[in-house]
Amino acid sequence: TGAFSFREFYARRVKRIFPALLLVLIVSYAFGWFALLADEYKQLGKHIAAGAGFVSNIVLWNEASYFDNPEIKPLLHLWSLGVEEQFYILWPLLVYLAWKLKFNRLAIILSIAAISFYFNIAQVKIDATAAFYSPQTRFWEILSGSLLAWATLNHKIGTTKTKLATWSSIVYY
Repeated sequence: TGAFSFREFYARRVKRIFPALLLVLIVSYAFGWFALLADEYKQLGKHIAAGAGFVSNIVLWNEASYFDNPEIKPLLHLWSLGVEEQFYILWPLLVYLAWKLKFNRLAIILSIAAISFYFNIAQVKIDATAAFYSPQTRFWEILSGSLLAWATLNHKIGTTKTKLATWSSIVYY
């Protein structure tokens, strides 16, 4: 429609993410009471707070070591939600600025994706754990979805569901 609302964008994200996230955090906390030792339960509390604040990737990154024990981290999977939400805090603002300043949005998407991908490749050689948990080394993956959205909006990928389904079946099968 040519319109964008930050409020609506973030409200949709909250409606999509929060119900499932709250359920996972509450059930994990309750189950942890019965299944974990005191130190493990304390760590779970920290991971619940990190999950609720969408910074699990940062907390887990700081805890990662050779002797790390993922079996006692029931919320380990929330690292990816942290990266995703960190992206969605920054990305709409950047796109809005690009639109206001009349920058080429495709160039912005491709540039940031290329920089993020470069950081990922470079960081893997230095510190694979940092490359795994760091948002700047993961943003290129989410930006590939932005590229698809741009292509769809600009009719670079078919204008019908059939063409898009055909294209996705080539990529995923």
